[in-house]
Amino acid sequence: MAIPNVKRYRISGPDGDTATIMAVLPKDANVDEYLKEASSRFDWKGHKESKANVFKIRVGQQKQKKAK
Repeated sequence: MAIPNVKRYRISGPDGDTATIMAVLPKDANVDEYLKEASSRFDWKGHKESKANVFKIRVGQQKQKKAK
């Protein structure tokens, strides 16, 4: 079940890295100011580490040995 009125926003970090955040903002909120604050509070180091862990390269296939 999805949360209603959720919008995706793309923020960019100090080193040019980008991330997507999802937020529900009130009608009178300043979106640009919110995104600026969110990008300053975002854990860019953790984001980069988690992105590096996702792209693991698997070399070859391993065969399973049959138990006799």
